[in-house]
Amino acid sequence: MKLPQTALRQSGFPPLVHPGSRLLILGSMPGEKSLEQQEYYAHPRNFFWPFMAALAQETVPETYARKKALLERMNIALWDVCATCIRQGSLDTAILKEIPNELDRFLQEHPAVRAIAFNGQKAASLYRKYFALRDDITYRILPSTSPANAGISLENKKAAWMSLRDDLKPRGL
Repeated sequence: MKLPQTALRQSGFPPLVHPGSRLLILGSMPGEKSLEQQEYYAHPRNFFWPFMAALAQETVPETYARKKALLERMNIALWDVCATCIRQGSLDTAILKEIPNELDRFLQEHPAVRAIAFNGQKAASLYRKYFALRDDITYRILPSTSPANAGISLENKKAAWMSLRDDLKPRGL
């Protein structure tokens, strides 16, 4: 496939994770606005942060530091399947020549993670392309929180994301 002349190799972010993380949410690759601001899900019309706040039954934090603290309180880790890729624009469909993050090593280093949720079909398909599914991990494919994902209503997206409540409960309770 011929690459568009304006396509550039883009690099993602390090994971947001802490020792208590039980759920890993994986996107595909940060979009242009996120890369520009150096923040996960920075596009103002992306529903990721409102959905996280709804899961926590809180208001959406106003600063990125508070958004990261929200994930930590909820024992959620956040990363992307792609470490780098060539892409023009922000669409998942434009991702080419991707190089995955070291997710197997990540899971070894963070054994409390027992569930992975994919933020959209592309993240799930990229994961399956590079990694084997594990019997000790619960997987969920959720609708993309991107504003480009207009094929599903906001209410249905939110309902799907609220299913993560089960993965946030400590085991054995």
